[in-house]
Amino acid sequence: MLNITTFLDANSCRLDKDVLYCPQRNMKYNSSEILSIVSEIGRNLKDKGIKKGERVLIYLDNSPEYLFSLFAIWRIGAIAIPTNRILTAPELKYMIEDSEAKLIITDINAKDTINELDIDYYITEDCDKFKECEVLAAEETNWDDLCQLQYTSGTTGKPKGSMLTHGNWFTAIHNSCDVLTLKENDVFLGIYPMAHVGISWGISALRAGALYIMMEFFEINEYLELCEKESVTVLTGMPPVIHTLTTLNDAKEKLTTVREIVSGGGPLHKEIWKKFYRNYKIPIINAYGLSETIVIGTGTVIRPEDYVSADRFESVGHPVCFSELKIVDVNDSNKILEQYEQGEVALRGPAIAKGYWNMPEATKEVFLEDGWFLTGDIGYIDEDGRLFITDRKKDMIVMSGWKIYPTEVEETLIRYENVKEIAIFSLEHEHRGEIPVAAVVWEDKEDKEGLINFARENLARYKVPREIYTIDELPRVNGWKLLRRELKEMYSKK
Repeated sequence: MLNITTFLDANSCRLDKDVLYCPQRNMKYNSSEILSIVSEIGRNLKDKGIKKGERVLIYLDNSPEYLFSLFAIWRIGAIAIPTNRILTAPELKYMIEDSEAKLIITDINAKDTINELDIDYYITEDCDKFKECEVLAAEETNWDDLCQLQYTSGTTGKPKGSMLTHGNWFTAIHNSCDVLTLKENDVFLGIYPMAHVGISWGISALRAGALYIMMEFFEINEYLELCEKESVTVLTGMPPVIHTLTTLNDAKEKLTTVREIVSGGGPLHKEIWKKFYRNYKIPIINAYGLSETIVIGTGTVIRPEDYVSADRFESVGHPVCFSELKIVDVNDSNKILEQYEQGEVALRGPAIAKGYWNMPEATKEVFLEDGWFLTGDIGYIDEDGRLFITDRKKDMIVMSGWKIYPTEVEETLIRYENVKEIAIFSLEHEHRGEIPVAAVVWEDKEDKEGLINFARENLARYKVPREIYTIDELPRVNGWKLLRRELKEMYSKK
């Protein structure tokens, strides 16, 4: 038997300390209280008729209730479908119909949305009253039993449900604890959305018995105040957050207890990474993984000990435990490429999803029979076995036969002093097929001419953006993953 929630049972027996803190509500929970709350929610779900293997959506804001509901679904052997609260009724309806979900967990504020859906629901209540409820025994589940459908963000086509198992999550939790060297005396500050597999970092902190501080809503000043007040040792970030920290003059004194910060969800431009490390001397755990691998479950990472040789500030590091890595030809996955040759990144390991729910053809395309998973990312491996991600396979721009990788161009142009954020994407062109263009968030005043001149001085001519658009904010999923497709749709109409 392997039900991953049984780590809650173990921790409740050996730990007598708070392990979860929600500062917005000033609520704290120890391991026994979490186990009791999870048990009671699980019991309520069973009373609603939910059986092992049935699908349950979670439609809540970031909150303790979200985490407890996720554990409760796993506890009873059902399959969780985490969804983001910003989703609309039609978007939820697609997931409900695709997964044949039986129930949706939500709160009273979402009743109007839920009323548009043909599905039973469970309204979460004040969890404090469940703190001393009787423990519910974990359902017997095996390594390969599904516990989650993680729907992709839908940046291309309909969202796909990655089929994640108890074994996948066991591996992911193990590797996150290992990578962060989490201990009981650690204080972990988490900012990742509950609906994202990035929550695996927070769950790993709970597994290690550390104090997991959960921010329901990210705000930079509160983020820094919590770091100082709670003596945070392990901090989560993402490229926009790390960039913001490089622009602040008074943040250093608030981060004195932080020994490492996690970055993920998108490429961290090397100039920002380098500046952050020089300013703070805090190693960035630059992790690489996907929803299909539960981030670091089967993936790669830069660790603090890598900083001796991380002078280029570009790599996402070496494979973590149990992971295998190779680069294959984008048109022939049987052809393995040599060092420094760019191709598609392929991963293999025990955290790789079983495939996509109800999508056998899409599954066959990327989940190969020998266990390798084709990530859709472009990269290369250096002589030390370190992985470098250069772009997304689908984001590659082909102009008159020339191949242009947007991230490479962004890495160069972000160095221009007046550029705060930049995204390179393609627009259709009658003569050249595609052309590269840029959307720019400026630090101060707009300076298109200066940026073009800088590009011409630092890039091959075919890589220079043909147009520059000024934008107030780049479109991202949850403020995280860049949505190039949305930019293409926005500016192709102009």
